[in-house]
Amino acid sequence: MELNIALLPGDGIGPEVVGQAVKVVDAVAEKFGHKINWTSALTGAAAIDAVGDPYPDATHEVCMAADAILFGAIGHPRYDNDPKAPVRPEQGLLKMRKKLGLFANVRPTFTFPSLIDNSPLKRERIEGTDLIILRELTGGIYFGERGRKDNGDTAFDTCTYTREEVQRLAKLGFEMAMNRRKKLCCVDKANVLESSRLWRETVQDMEKDFPEVAVSYEFVDAVAMRLVQWPSSYDVIITENLFGDILTDEASVISGSMGLMPSASIGLHTSLFEPIHGSYPQAAGKDIANPLATVLSAAMLFEDAFGLKEEAGIIRSVVNKSLAEGVVTEDLAGTNKAYKTSEVGDWLAAQIGLPETAETSAQ
Repeated sequence: MELNIALLPGDGIGPEVVGQAVKVVDAVAEKFGHKINWTSALTGAAAIDAVGDPYPDATHEVCMAADAILFGAIGHPRYDNDPKAPVRPEQGLLKMRKKLGLFANVRPTFTFPSLIDNSPLKRERIEGTDLIILRELTGGIYFGERGRKDNGDTAFDTCTYTREEVQRLAKLGFEMAMNRRKKLCCVDKANVLESSRLWRETVQDMEKDFPEVAVSYEFVDAVAMRLVQWPSSYDVIITENLFGDILTDEASVISGSMGLMPSASIGLHTSLFEPIHGSYPQAAGKDIANPLATVLSAAMLFEDAFGLKEEAGIIRSVVNKSLAEGVVTEDLAGTNKAYKTSEVGDWLAAQIGLPETAETSAQ
């Protein structure tokens, strides 16, 4: 199969971790006889520095022509403490989501057997956790009307949703639940917010189309508590943009490291795959960043964008092997030897090339 993939390394550690994922994808492609056509493009602070736009038209054209996108991270410290900056790297992310129609962020949360005691949560709380949070990405308060009045002393941000926006995300959630444990939780704040009441009534109207799925409705503040108390009780969670942003970061602590969690953003034109961590500029250029979340995002790319489940399974298998054998970066090494980012990527690619890897991943 010929796979056309746009490569957006971005800022900070993005180029380093994406580089390791490329090694792994190329190794998988060689093993299975696929042809990968990589096309790189600028985004974030790197794009601002080059052309003054965090998501240039040239980058958008590359993304529109691709079957899938592998993305690193966006963000630079020189913008973090400057609220008056006219152009910001994060604007590129929002612009990209809107122009590509990336309406659904898929964030799986699961545990790794060899790392379960790395989590700040007790083993008995998190064992067996396997959930997906589906966050709406192109609506809500991030895209609503905003501004200031009263000479700048009053600020407002508006949360707006249409029924259609809720329906398309909820449909994806119901379909995912049907292929999993048939449980769906709609997270809102319907006791206070009108937009949440629209979410709740829309999902309630859709229940009849998916009678096998058990649907629950919970307030976001309650879920924020229960997610770290009984995460294994959840299967598929659907929610709006702001709530999803907060809950997915909270859920990342379950695995024990943000550097381990992949994600996908499903779009109308193409789909994007990225680690959930940020650009971590303090580590940029030091060859110490954990590349595993990006590598696991590449596994999601193979499976979700191209339906190549065996290829995805091999990647997940060698990642689990690296964790079990301690071939990890300093954030996971503890008192043991810490490998460099590039060394982890080389090791993973070499393992994929071994003849017994495919057999192991199928077991």
